[in-house]
Amino acid sequence: MNRKGFPNFTAFSAGSNPTGHVHPAAVGQIAGAGLPTDGLRSKSWDEFAKPDAPKIHFVFTVCDKAGSEVCPVWPGHPLTARWGVPDPAATEGTRQQVERAFFEAFSILDRRITLFLSLPLATIEKDVIQSEINRIGRQ
Repeated sequence: MNRKGFPNFTAFSAGSNPTGHVHPAAVGQIAGAGLPTDGLRSKSWDEFAKPDAPKIHFVFTVCDKAGSEVCPVWPGHPLTARWGVPDPAATEGTRQQVERAFFEAFSILDRRITLFLSLPLATIEKDVIQSEINRIGRQ
């Protein structure tokens, strides 16, 4: 999102149960896509619910289990959508199988981000945007 949506979007990543480290296969996938990895860190979504946090306009939950997790109430009530993606960090197997899982998750999200960015966000109503970002998550 930071690359494709620049300068209109700034993306952040966080989770409900941060592990304290960024998975090496995630760093490898990100670097392999030509994206910067400096400053990546494992963090809780609680960082983005604080008063001094950046203003959030859209929240996309990506973990398959997110539908059953309790999500925080986001300041400013941004549009939200569940873009369920199998958690590649839960993959067990060979190094190649784990790397493949990260590649597949990256590819799914890359496609959905491209579709999201193709929406005429400046000219459509909020409820239509909400409907469309939910539809994208089902693709």
